Amino acid sequence: MPEAAVIIVGAGPSGLAMAGCLCQLSIPYLILEREDCCASLWKKKAYDRLHLHLPKQYCTLPHMEMPADWPKYPSRQQFVQYLDDYADHFNIRPMYRRSVESGSFDESRGKWNVGVRNGESGELEEYSGLFLVVASGETSDAFVPDIDGLSTFIGKVIHSTQYKNGKEFADMKVLVVGSGNSGMEIALDLSNCGAKTSIVVRSPLHMLSREMVNLGLALLKYIPYNMVDSLMVILSKLVYGDLNKYGITRPEEGPFFLKVKYGKYPVVNTGTFGKIKSGEIQVLPKLIGIRGDEVVFEGGKSHPFDAIVFATGFKRSTSKWLKGDDYLLNEDGLPKPSFPNHWKGKNGLYCAGLARRGLYGSALDAQNIANDIKTQLRSNIFKFFLKFL
Repeated sequence: MPEAAVIIVGAGPSGLAMAGCLCQLSIPYLILEREDCCASLWKKKAYDRLHLHLPKQYCTLPHMEMPADWPKYPSRQQFVQYLDDYADHFNIRPMYRRSVESGSFDESRGKWNVGVRNGESGELEEYSGLFLVVASGETSDAFVPDIDGLSTFIGKVIHSTQYKNGKEFADMKVLVVGSGNSGMEIALDLSNCGAKTSIVVRSPLHMLSREMVNLGLALLKYIPYNMVDSLMVILSKLVYGDLNKYGITRPEEGPFFLKVKYGKYPVVNTGTFGKIKSGEIQVLPKLIGIRGDEVVFEGGKSHPFDAIVFATGFKRSTSKWLKGDDYLLNEDGLPKPSFPNHWKGKNGLYCAGLARRGLYGSALDAQNIANDIKTQLRSNIFKFFLKFL
């Protein structure tokens, strides 16, 4: 059974950050990735127009900055290049096409045993390590809700991970389900490409500009987030007015409170609101069911569509393979302990990038975990030598 000090599951930004931090401390590790490349979500499952929604200084991984001459909000292609350069810089070589099927702690040996299916040979491989880091990400498995009649829809149905751009949807009636940042930006892209676009806005949301978000992040260093939230709401109302006129309501809680408490991001407007305001993008209420090409909405109204794009987020499958953990992760694969103590479990189990704090949170987790592992290893060496004194 091949062994390493640390086994990392996932080679997305969180896994790469984890590997980079361990490399800095000269701690041996192996990294398992089910896809055939690192950062597959960014490389294969993101839309073309995607840019980072936060300035690059909030999105860098530990021990390596993005190029100074890059724009404030790098494109998807630039961020992918940064991740590849990061992997090269730290000589990170993930074991690709390894899908983890089991992970359990062997108390007799004091080690984690991880069973992995080799995607090329089909064989089951086993690995062993003192520490196990779950870095498979918040966005691991695409989620499409179970909607009555979805199988009867005669048009095209895709998840946002399959959407690249709106060229193929020109002149089509397209419904975007999901009003987070991905849904809003995909709706904008579809409209710009000539699609007759509608978007389902089921829940209240905050609409902020990039400048508002940057201001809020800067102020959070000096004043409580409830005061920052009050300012953000005032600015949002001044800029965007009464959102109720367009079928959108604001939450009672502030944007940063929702981010901290529930991991719910505010919508960063990159042009979608202007299209909603002009009527080029239609806002529709909760989707109830589907009958052929007709989609039925709350209130009983229905509209025909040629295609549906589900920007409905992701689920995590950690609970299917991780056994014996009743402390760190819940059934949905998210941490049970609250921030900032969310990253450390028991028996050498950790999680990175699951605190719903974006890339900035992934970087912090990786640094905390690597430092803690270093401390644990030093302690183990010290105990080993004590036996011979």
